[in-house]
Amino acid sequence: MIKNSEVKATAKATEETPLMQQYNSIKSKYPDAILLFRVGDFYETFGSDAITAASVLGITLTKRGNGSASSVELAGFPHHALDTYLPKLVRAGHRVAICDQLEDPKLAKKIVKRGITELVTPGVTYNDKILEHKSNNFLASVYVEDKQAGVSFLDVSTGEFLTAQGTIEYIDKLLQSFKPNEVLFQKKLKNTFSNYFGDKYYTYGLDDWIFTHDFATELLLKHFSTSSLKGFGIEELTKGIISSGAALHYLSATQHDRVRHINSIARIEEEHFVWLDKFTVRNLELFWSANEKAKTLIDVLDETVSPMGARLMKRWLAMPLKEQQPIEERLNIVEYFINNQERSDKIAQHIYATGDLERLISKTATGRISPREVAHLKRALVSTLQIKELCEGAGKNKTGLEKIAEQLNPCPLIQERIEKEITPDPPFQIGKGNVIADGVNAELDELRKITSSGKNYLVEIQQRESERTGIGSLKISFNNVFGYYLEVTNTHKNKVPADWIRKQTLSNCERYITEELKQYEEKILGAEEKILSLETKLFNDLVLAIADYIAPIQLNASLIARLDCLISFSQIAQKNKYVRPQISESRNIDIQNGRHPVIEKMLPLGEEYVSNDIFLTPEDQQELIITGPNMSGKSALLRQTALITIMAQIGCYVPAEKATIGIVDKIFTRVGASDNISQGESTFMVEMNETASILNNLSDRCLILLDEIGRGTSTYDGISIAWAIAEFLHHHPTRPKVLFATHYHELNEMEKTMPRIKNFHVSVKEYENKVIFLRKLIPGGTEHSFGIHVAKMAGVPKKVVERANEILKKLESSREEHSTGNTSVENKTPDMQLSFFQLNDPVLEQIRDEISKTDINTLTPVEALMKLNEIKKLIGKK
Repeated sequence: MIKNSEVKATAKATEETPLMQQYNSIKSKYPDAILLFRVGDFYETFGSDAITAASVLGITLTKRGNGSASSVELAGFPHHALDTYLPKLVRAGHRVAICDQLEDPKLAKKIVKRGITELVTPGVTYNDKILEHKSNNFLASVYVEDKQAGVSFLDVSTGEFLTAQGTIEYIDKLLQSFKPNEVLFQKKLKNTFSNYFGDKYYTYGLDDWIFTHDFATELLLKHFSTSSLKGFGIEELTKGIISSGAALHYLSATQHDRVRHINSIARIEEEHFVWLDKFTVRNLELFWSANEKAKTLIDVLDETVSPMGARLMKRWLAMPLKEQQPIEERLNIVEYFINNQERSDKIAQHIYATGDLERLISKTATGRISPREVAHLKRALVSTLQIKELCEGAGKNKTGLEKIAEQLNPCPLIQERIEKEITPDPPFQIGKGNVIADGVNAELDELRKITSSGKNYLVEIQQRESERTGIGSLKISFNNVFGYYLEVTNTHKNKVPADWIRKQTLSNCERYITEELKQYEEKILGAEEKILSLETKLFNDLVLAIADYIAPIQLNASLIARLDCLISFSQIAQKNKYVRPQISESRNIDIQNGRHPVIEKMLPLGEEYVSNDIFLTPEDQQELIITGPNMSGKSALLRQTALITIMAQIGCYVPAEKATIGIVDKIFTRVGASDNISQGESTFMVEMNETASILNNLSDRCLILLDEIGRGTSTYDGISIAWAIAEFLHHHPTRPKVLFATHYHELNEMEKTMPRIKNFHVSVKEYENKVIFLRKLIPGGTEHSFGIHVAKMAGVPKKVVERANEILKKLESSREEHSTGNTSVENKTPDMQLSFFQLNDPVLEQIRDEISKTDINTLTPVEALMKLNEIKKLIGKK
């Protein structure tokens, strides 16, 4: 028996127009994407897609009938505006399915055949208007199993493919460092993913069958055309393989099948790079700052001239090296560039000329490269040759540049072919014509002669017909409606001969065609169509030939990006007076007159940054307790030590007079306070979570920065926790290097019993009841916080500052009395705590007296309530 709902559905289907039937069929396959449906010269959206598109794009939302009594929402835009509107949809977090016409509408017998040509997502796109030129557009894939996870990072725009596996914490760190634009995960583990990695990423869930080892391995082997994954060094990374297979599958599912440029996969080897957890990356402001208009370390370091150099710079900063040889190799090249400025400048000019070679060659693999971009590719290869020659000249000094020169490949054969086959200044689109140079194809040359000589032929027809008819103002023109025509003004229309055929009458003229014009038109238009077809074929053949050079050109791009970063390091070193750090295998850090690389750039003109020395060694100065007031520079001192260490280990010169850096393998920071309100965590809970992460991951080469540990709770709790942490780090067998900034002057006592803890303070000078921050680190502790002075400097009202001074004097007095043994009832006050009854307020004093004279032992419940009511009335009088 047929249900009533099925009858209605069938009736509705029969009422829909063929176009809407086709639309609904395609849309059903991509329900979670906005479908851009090509209709003639427009991309149209329907229904809920139209409502979303109109809102995001600011275009008009209308309604139209769909062949039945009902109507459907409609919003569209011209097809040539796709590059304007598509980025807006993707950046708003939408997946977009582009449905194009797959045949010429003129040749279609029924409805035009249509299909999805690309599914664009935040993590999978080639569109230049969507991509950030100085950042990778990574698609990440995460596979979680038994408190362990595998992750892969794939940038389809550059061909980079990386994978790793490890603890949840390690994978979380990698996600934080690589900042993927989209993350794939197991659909059934949505809550697990959120709990482990948060909800700050754009995510997309895939079915469980995709995340299996057999499926992933088969997919990877087929893609790379290999019999095993040993050559990539990932054969033992089971979870990494599964995550990588899911990423590769996703490309296919989004109609990205032309991926020859993804020709290898690399392992992210944890043992080669410094551990920077997400708290450290955030606290040190390497890439991002919560403060508006603030500079970050990448802003100071990045003076690269190519997009691929800028992308590599971010990778280097996120993953500093922890092996001496590769660090020294980078430093050697930086030193050479500093000492050979003229050669460095020439190489930089040629790097700039290469542009984004990495993404350019990827476009070749996908068949999306334009004629103008092919011409640029040729110029990039010419620049590559010049860079190679300059590096070879420098390589005589054994700087390491000779290795780069040896690997650079200008690909002369394909360079010469592009030079020969493409016009010097081709258009951006193949359909504009004049792409293929003369002399490449005899048939093309002949067709071009026909079109060029045709113009002279038109002039001959015009002159002949003008003389024959006596119409001196006769013109020959062309339009898309009826092709070439003769135009006669009304003054001369009585002279028109009988063999002309009238096609159009206007207010001031008439238009005619002749048999001769029609024959000419067929000849010319046929030649133009053949020219377009032939140029397209020749261009596509050239692009296929270029695709054979993907691997060497990708290597060129990688090497040029490396040079770009090292030249940037040399330029900032000279500009900012940095020095070459001495990298050692020791465990010491010795920085003389170090400076904060970011803060010193933000100082007013003419003001110099106050430099400081830092010496840390596990033997006898393992842990520095640094005291001093707010605004004195404690936090800046901690941060600059970490930043100088990171800069040294990425191969950059550092802001100091001299620096010897014993390689560190982990850098931990617990700086500043921040609530995680969205997850119900207080400042103190966030602080303790970050501290726990540090204490559970110590090593003998780690550097730890702790700033105001314990300030999120009560004074005594805070002191106790801070003391216990400092003591734990001192006694830990790994002897980590620690900078511990604190307000708790009580911690200065630790130096007396723990030999590797040393007290330092940031000097402050008092002058005429004012405080001057000298920002110089000197040995010894301090017991003065100057908090009230800071409040005054911040503009706190004078009355509040004066009252704070009064209370401070009372507290200091009570502490002295307590320390001398005077503990009478009137004077007894706990250390560091303010008594309620010491406030100079008559009402509070009256309440104190009422409570003092009450005998609690004889008080009945009713009398207690009455007494409480009396006290309440006293408060009401206030």
